[in-house]
Amino acid sequence: MTAPDFVVVGAASRDLDPTDPRGWRLGGGVTYSSRLLGQLGLSVGALIGLDAAAAQAHELDGLRALGVTTEEVALDRGPVFDNQQTPWGRVQIAHGRSDPLTPKALPAAWHDSRAFLLNPVAGEIGEAWAEGLPANALVGLGYQGLLRVLSPGRVVGSRPLVPGPLSLRADLAALSNEDVRAGAPPLRRLLRRDGQRLVVTEGARGAMHMERRAGRFHLRYVPAVRARVGGDATGAGDTFLAAWLAATLLLQGTSTGGTDPRSLALAALCASLLVEARTIEPAELLVRSRLLKPPDSQR
Repeated sequence: MTAPDFVVVGAASRDLDPTDPRGWRLGGGVTYSSRLLGQLGLSVGALIGLDAAAAQAHELDGLRALGVTTEEVALDRGPVFDNQQTPWGRVQIAHGRSDPLTPKALPAAWHDSRAFLLNPVAGEIGEAWAEGLPANALVGLGYQGLLRVLSPGRVVGSRPLVPGPLSLRADLAALSNEDVRAGAPPLRRLLRRDGQRLVVTEGARGAMHMERRAGRFHLRYVPAVRARVGGDATGAGDTFLAAWLAATLLLQGTSTGGTDPRSLALAALCASLLVEARTIEPAELLVRSRLLKPPDSQR
């Protein structure tokens, strides 16, 4: 087994869906993120936690068809959600928790990968991952799955965001304004070393990007790309984070003065296409963002 450039880690969820013959469809940050990276034609490995039912999902074949190498970890318990859309936004009901995923599950060859995206959906990724990744790798972190309180049969609650080893290790991190309903420290406490970057998303209103550079904090507004047709926004944040991580790695060394704004533009575009329920084609992104071709030094 060789090391992919990108490794995505997380448990796949089963999201209840009455329109699907199974009564559910495969979801979770690891599913949406690895699919996006595969659609971009990148070298991707996905470490996926799966319960017995999710392990039979045809969506896994779809990932493999995109060139994603999947390493499956059997879970006795996997997360199950009922995502209900209301006029006031999404209401999420938990029907199952997740067993943890530990760094020991990572294939040895994958320790040479250049970028890792830790994207939990139900608290399955613990602080041990901060020490379980290579020191020179670019690390992205999705906070949402770390901030959920899951009680089977009840609406998903929120827990306060408390900085820890994962926060310190993450080079790029993302959360939404809804993720911090239970409280969070000042954002500067999430960026404790130079080079760290954080995006706070707010759906169609866009996002705020914050970066620590030379001990100072720099803010940038990231406008949303308006979806041309309405759709399900589930997975849009995961798609944004994966695209941002990919573009950041591909553009390393091509821009001075911090984050290249093209990486954020690509992320917003990919999230919009996800809402439109469209296949994300690299050719379209090249035309619309003029971004994806990496410099020769990255080939």
